[in-house]
Amino acid sequence: MCAAGAVLVSSVVTGTVAAEPSRGGPPVGGPGSALDWQPCTGDAQQGFDCATTQVPLDYSGFRAGRPTLELAVIRARATGPGRRIGSLFFNPGGPGGAGTVGLPAQYEKFPEELRQRFDIVSWDPRGIGESTAVRCFTDTEEAENWIADVPPFPVGRQQRKEFIAAYADLGRRCEQRVPELLRHVSTADTARDLDWLRRAVGEKQLRYWGVSYGTFLGATYANLFPSKVGRLVLDGNVGPRAWANNGSRQEPRLSTFLRLESDLGSAATLGQFLDLCGRASASRCAFSADSPAKTRAKFDELMRRLAQRPQGAWTYAKTVSEVRGGLYTVHPGWTDTADTLQALWEGRTPEEPEAPPGHPSYPGFEQPLAVLCAESPNPRDPQRYAELDRFSAKRAGDLGHWWAWANEPCSTWPATAADKYLGPWNRPTAHPILVVNPTYDPATPYQDGEAMARELADARLLTLKGYGHTALDNPSSCVGRHAVRYFLGGALPPAGATCEQDTPPFAATAAAHTGR
Repeated sequence: MCAAGAVLVSSVVTGTVAAEPSRGGPPVGGPGSALDWQPCTGDAQQGFDCATTQVPLDYSGFRAGRPTLELAVIRARATGPGRRIGSLFFNPGGPGGAGTVGLPAQYEKFPEELRQRFDIVSWDPRGIGESTAVRCFTDTEEAENWIADVPPFPVGRQQRKEFIAAYADLGRRCEQRVPELLRHVSTADTARDLDWLRRAVGEKQLRYWGVSYGTFLGATYANLFPSKVGRLVLDGNVGPRAWANNGSRQEPRLSTFLRLESDLGSAATLGQFLDLCGRASASRCAFSADSPAKTRAKFDELMRRLAQRPQGAWTYAKTVSEVRGGLYTVHPGWTDTADTLQALWEGRTPEEPEAPPGHPSYPGFEQPLAVLCAESPNPRDPQRYAELDRFSAKRAGDLGHWWAWANEPCSTWPATAADKYLGPWNRPTAHPILVVNPTYDPATPYQDGEAMARELADARLLTLKGYGHTALDNPSSCVGRHAVRYFLGGALPPAGATCEQDTPPFAATAAAHTGR
């Protein structure tokens, strides 16, 4: 994934839709209005229902005739005959995660009892995917040609110069094509859309499971609409104060992801990956060198080798980027990452996934930036990022380079959000919130989960003693049972409760997630 797709989840969303807000009559499917659900038509969405609704471009003083946006909404109906009790909203993270992609991909990972009792509903947030989207290129081909020339992060002075120039060009393109939309895709805007959707499906209070960036969205909702908080699970957490730079108007010293310490989370998780691989046999972890110390040394040697001489298309930057992304999901990500590293060690070209059949969708790599750069403060001098690169690499090693440069596009981003929520984060809510975080999360480290639970007015932290980004993507039946009890009856885990993952890394067999 390139720096332009600097999202906290491992998937990037796509979509082909109109980019400009529409100007028409009152929004359709608004508060108290049922959505017109129809069977979805996409191949990956078979069995799901789809709908669209219009929402205000700008919620401040909205009235009929003002510009609106279209939201694409998707649901999986409750599977238990006669047992349905309501709707549960899901946000797959990002920023930039499209629910029309994420819900079909993640649906089977929800505990079975939640799937029986709830319609699980998601949506493409404004600016994203199949909703009214930020699109800064004429078509898919133009976008793909542009990103093909941009590395995941720059190495060396010349690449730094080209990288900075490329993202300055991207900002100019976006400002030229969708200037009005760029100022109205903030998390606060999306939280207001979520409350609009809550009313559209007939819920008095919100039930919600948000992962990764979706936790920041959930925290924003909880503080904008505290009386509407029903049951919220925040899984793999973004520290709200860090994202908002404590609400300061001063230019930040560190970029967003370095304030969140995502680089440290990646470094700690990579260390666990190498240690556990080193303790496993080569049949379970292909990159094993028979001990943790030898496996760490082997990784360091491979990185030095690639930094000096790429192996075909596998540059140092590409390899670092792929390793970082591979840490997100233990099964099959860690095994696949070990296979990739071993192939490079042996001088072979690693296998890469085949492109999906059919016409490629619009890549949408500018869409996460449209949200993040407009609301989360970052240094505005592009030259500062070389300094941040050295800082992050010193404290986090190879993966620090990726995180240091991931926010550089914000230095020249042309828009500031018209409506952004920067706190406070401790407004009393109608019900307590359940916060879940793995101890070794490579994107949203455990300390961010602690921060979320501490900063919200009424929250309980459930610790997943395990690895990977979010509990939903790295299944734990224990977490699932706590989530079911919480959503069905409001029961929180005991203070200090911990859970284990169902299948540890490099186990003899990686058991399929049962959704228990």
